Amino acid sequence: MIQTGCFLTLRLWSSLCRMLKRGNEYFLQGTAVVLCTDGRHKSLTEMIKRCAYHFSAAVIMGKARRKTRSRRQGPGKSLFGKPFDGGKRMDHGGPQDQQQPYHPQHPAMMRLYEVQKEVSTLGPQVCTFSGLQNDREYKRMERELTQLLLQVDQVDTEGKLELQGARKRAAQEVEGLLRYLEENASHPSRLAIEELSNAARELVDERVVEPQRAGGVAEINDELVDALQELVLRLTQIKTEGRVPLRKARYRALTRLCAVQDVLESRTPQQTLSLPLSGDTHEAVNRINQVMVKVSMARSQLVALLMGLSGRDSCAHLSRILTELQVELDALDVSGNAAIRNYRKQVVEEINGLLKHLDLEGEGDDTRRYDLAQNNSIREIEAVRAHVSHLREGVLRHCVVGDLSFRPKAELQSLLTHLDQVDTAKNPCIREARRRAVVEVQAIVTFLDLREALVCRQPGPEEHPSHRAVWLVLGSLSDLQAQVLGFDGKRADKSYMMLEELLTKQLLALDAVDPQGDASTKVARKQAVKFAQNILNYLDMKTDEWEY
Repeated sequence: MIQTGCFLTLRLWSSLCRMLKRGNEYFLQGTAVVLCTDGRHKSLTEMIKRCAYHFSAAVIMGKARRKTRSRRQGPGKSLFGKPFDGGKRMDHGGPQDQQQPYHPQHPAMMRLYEVQKEVSTLGPQVCTFSGLQNDREYKRMERELTQLLLQVDQVDTEGKLELQGARKRAAQEVEGLLRYLEENASHPSRLAIEELSNAARELVDERVVEPQRAGGVAEINDELVDALQELVLRLTQIKTEGRVPLRKARYRALTRLCAVQDVLESRTPQQTLSLPLSGDTHEAVNRINQVMVKVSMARSQLVALLMGLSGRDSCAHLSRILTELQVELDALDVSGNAAIRNYRKQVVEEINGLLKHLDLEGEGDDTRRYDLAQNNSIREIEAVRAHVSHLREGVLRHCVVGDLSFRPKAELQSLLTHLDQVDTAKNPCIREARRRAVVEVQAIVTFLDLREALVCRQPGPEEHPSHRAVWLVLGSLSDLQAQVLGFDGKRADKSYMMLEELLTKQLLALDAVDPQGDASTKVARKQAVKFAQNILNYLDMKTDEWEY
């Protein structure tokens, strides 16, 4: 309502509003601007100024009221708290910071809350899923997340900024889960894990499962065991970048492959099940022999089951069969015959050896199993490595000034003994971590031994020239090894390339040494070549970015 002593045209009022407009919003908040002239006619300019003054005051008061109301109701900047962070919060099970929206009882906000509940249920599943894109579980989660995204898009915000912001953050959360699910399922490391698993599956199917299905005998030899061991080592070297799904996938593949390896290695000495006693010895022997045949069949089923080559059987079904065989053996009356008791004991031990591998269906669901940073053995190894690092720094520091009095060989040997006593629990990743720690200790020991040999060496006038040439190369290798021990970079660094090139040149120099029939030169050159190769391997190990 505008009261004024003069006529103010609609056009002039529109012009005034445009002049006073701030941003894209202006309003009077229901306040009447009263321009009272008290019977005295003012100039049009003064009237506009007074109108502008009251209009601006109304706008400021309206903003202040909104700000106060917003403070009373709490911040309304977020529905789901922080945007999706790649599953880090869900990995640790930490609560998400949720802030109260501006319209908590609005139908749109209530629907977004329902979406939030479904996202909180799917989130942990997404963040621990370790399969591939063609898995049924992946397709289910992808379908449910897509449906949630469509539901979020259909929420009517009625043009309210608070609801629009909440809907946007809800969409970002769902899109983040979808992106995280797809990235892990199609990650190059996940595909590499699947490729090695398929290679192991084909090898076991060809050499073990198929022959036994055809009624023959599987050929289990050292070549097969070595091939499986090579696949295990390649699996341990796959980078997971700290991602829970990738760690879980690698752990599950390793546990199954190691279980198959253990089953096959236990069968290496005997290709077929031996039947040591004749059926005429005792009536219980025939029954034990029949159980032995069933155990042999169960072993083949177990290998096929662990490698995913059996679509019908399950771990629980095979476990029931083996347990029933144990009960049947326990019920046999051996009549105090020691030979039959030992025979039955042997069969029971074989059954127990198979049963210990049948708890793998839920393997990997417990984070403590594949998150080896929390493993006690890994902590022991890391403590030893920290001590080794301290000793290495001391050795290099004394070598720089030419002081050879610091020789902690006894302490290094005690660390090797400690590493030998670390329990790996047949975990290939822990075994690899221990092996690498042992290599670090041995590198310092060999460096100290070579330094001492170079200092104590007293060449005589009758020393063979080729032998002297080998010692010259060993002196250069000792200096290079000191640089390798102190190297703490990556393979892309220039210093790495320089060290690799210099070590390769020393190998070429050794290759150019002609022993001229001197036996001692041949032995020395062979040891020097092995020493140079060990330094190269140690340099590669330090830069391969291996992880648990």
